[in-house]
Amino acid sequence: MMSSSTPQPAPPGARQPERLLRRLTARGREEAHRVSSPLELLFDLCFVVAIAQAGAQLVHTGTAGHVAQGILNYATVFFAIWWAWMNFSWFASAYDNDDALYRVVTLGQIAGVLVLAAGVAPAFERHDYLVVWLGYVIMRLAMTAQWLRAARAAEGPERTTALRYAGGVLLCQVGWLGLVLLPEPARLWVFLVMAVAELCVPVYAEKDHGTSWHAHHIAERYGLFTIIVLGETVAAATVAVKSAVDEHDALGELLPIAAGGLLIVFSAWWIYFVVPIHGHLRSSTQAFLWGYGHYLIFASAAAIGAGLEVVVEQTVGKAHISTLSASAAVTLPAALFLLTVWALHARHFKAGISQQLVLPVTALLVICCTFLGEWAVLAAGLVSAASVAAGVTLTARRAPRARETGATAPAA
Repeated sequence: MMSSSTPQPAPPGARQPERLLRRLTARGREEAHRVSSPLELLFDLCFVVAIAQAGAQLVHTGTAGHVAQGILNYATVFFAIWWAWMNFSWFASAYDNDDALYRVVTLGQIAGVLVLAAGVAPAFERHDYLVVWLGYVIMRLAMTAQWLRAARAAEGPERTTALRYAGGVLLCQVGWLGLVLLPEPARLWVFLVMAVAELCVPVYAEKDHGTSWHAHHIAERYGLFTIIVLGETVAAATVAVKSAVDEHDALGELLPIAAGGLLIVFSAWWIYFVVPIHGHLRSSTQAFLWGYGHYLIFASAAAIGAGLEVVVEQTVGKAHISTLSASAAVTLPAALFLLTVWALHARHFKAGISQQLVLPVTALLVICCTFLGEWAVLAAGLVSAASVAAGVTLTARRAPRARETGATAPAA
């Protein structure tokens, strides 16, 4: 009989005891019990700080009437946040060994996003991207160090992939200097060129050898970040409503907005998580398209919260925009979220034209709600909730037929 003092073998996929330094080798794609680590959760929470700052500045520019400029600044800053988060998440899925050095470098990346968050306001207000660039460079240099460490432990094509990643990330940081050094009219072109360059780095790095990311782990990471972003949306809208009630005693006018906003967020959560997307991520091509497409999902989910704040401020007379413009600040990102989730998630699990049309038609109806004046947000929330009910009903009706034919009924 084994004594109680004898070390027991760790179950498959379990995290190993903490060590100062281990080889940073690739983890298996079929590893069992793979879940997000506490460090990854902390990473997500700190990134949402930067997203909240970008959302707050989007509200400020929107209520001041500078909608187009606000959207452009938001898209630029959000790209830096999203891309750094995404690169870390896929790297961690393939190489996370949880030793002390890996943790320290990851904490350095977290420090970088906090620096970036501090630079969001100057980027929006004065088009000064110095602090944003500095925070981004801190995150990306840390990412380069991780790839070089992975290259040191690898051989052959895997080592080449890691070195390509490290070199590509470093070269892109040189290009991003254009946002700081070049005159303002040229900065939009710098952003467009460098964004394309960043997106091409993984495609080039993995053209001969793909990294061993874990499908279930990646799906969970994206899902958790979606939850956190939706939670930030609720928090931002709640603070806006509370402030308006305290300062203007407008509870009656704000209740429909609060109810509609909650219905939109609840429906967004339901629609995103109703399908088991990890089973669809079978190749690097599918994974690239799915991962890149989440830029629109994350950005639109966060923008819904900013839009709700804009509607609240417009309702109490603090925003210098029309009711139509304020309503569009909610309905347009909500429609974009629905369409993008349908394109990346839902359509792969729908059967028949009726199920396929639910989300596209819902997005169109949500856009139409823009023209309903002060009831626009509530109407958009009711439409979103109705789409969830329609999906559940269609799935329930199809289930008996699927059992009769031996097929599996698609998710709602």
